[in-house]
Amino acid sequence: MAYVIAEPCVDVMDKACVEECPVDCIYEGPRKMYIHPDECIDCRACEPVCPMDAIYYVEDLPAQWAPYAHANADFFAGLGSPGGASSIGKREMDAAFIAAQPKRAVTAPPKNEPPPVLVSLGRMARKWLK
Repeated sequence: MAYVIAEPCVDVMDKACVEECPVDCIYEGPRKMYIHPDECIDCRACEPVCPMDAIYYVEDLPAQWAPYAHANADFFAGLGSPGGASSIGKREMDAAFIAAQPKRAVTAPPKNEPPPVLVSLGRMARKWLK
């Protein structure tokens, strides 16, 4: 598994990541977006454009969000690898872990607001320094 979309995306789904993804590997459920682990090419294009700072390389996923890696795997367990999100459109189901969470009223940052580049650059620098 390469990248995981964590808790900040639940009930927000800004979709800037979808627009940036060159391989169409970000799938949509009713409440959250999911990155297909076999289709993702680890290009990191999605990570810096996420206004919610919800996308993490699986090894950098904060411990409190570890269940989101399992939810990502569960989402694709029955779906397989359809070869691109646009070919199947929005799915009508989320992973059970996501569906069981209470809905929350969250507003996404305005579209004009720049992504949290400094946070993403810091995370990328830590990866490069390893």
